Order: sequence, then structure tokens, then C-alpha cells
Amino acid sequence: MERDLTIGEAAKALGVSADTLRRWDRDGRLRTVRDGRNRRRVPPDEVERLSTRPRRHETGTPLSARNSFPGVVRSVEVDGVMALVEIEAGPFLVTAAVTRDSVEEMGLAPGKPATARVKATSVMIEEGGRTG
Repeated sequence: MERDLTIGEAAKALGVSADTLRRWDRDGRLRTVRDGRNRRRVPPDEVERLSTRPRRHETGTPLSARNSFPGVVRSVEVDGVMALVEIEAGPFLVTAAVTRDSVEEMGLAPGKPATARVKATSVMIEEGGRTG
């Protein structure tokens, strides 16, 4: 019988952070058990379930964003729970503020291909900061 994994071991096996697994546990997306010292343990079948579940981009789930900018990650600056990701998309440099978990889950790093998808109801830029 396989032993239950620590949060750190399970996180490493799944390619996410331990904090992500703790959040999934709180949200009910991950089944954990507690050991005699009340520490979270992850059953091997849970790691297997999560490692075989396709990510949204692999399932063909449609996205509603129409403006897509395929490119390459230029930089990732993580600060606490947030991160700034710069993507060089042809002549454009797109910067997005995303969660640290998103960076970890997608494995974003300089040089990795990525697509910025932009969805906005309205974006307006005026000369000299005038409004109206």
C-alpha cells in the first residue's frame, strides 16, 4: 500500500505550489487526510486524479476573449500573491497582472511561449490626459 504524500511532495509531483494545494483543500477541490499530528496528507489516488485531469487549454473549452497576442514571456516579477508578466508579442509588449498561483500553474518563465488574451468592454486613450 502506498503511503500518503506530504503537501510538499504532492505539490512537487503536480507541478504547483504547496499554497495552491492548501487552497484547493480549503475549496474542496482536493481530498486530504490528517495524520496523527493533524498535518495534511494527500492520498496517492488524489495526486493521480489531478495529474491526469486535462487543463482547460487542453480540452478545447472556448474562450470569450477575441483579441489574442501570441508571443514569448519576456519577464515575470512575482511580489507576494501577485505577479507582473510581460509578453513580447510581435511588435507589442503586453503586461498583465496575474496571481502568483497562475504563474506557477502555467509554469510561466522567460522564454516560454504564451498568449495574452485581452477582453475589455472599453479601452480609451486620449492625448495629454484630457477626458470627455
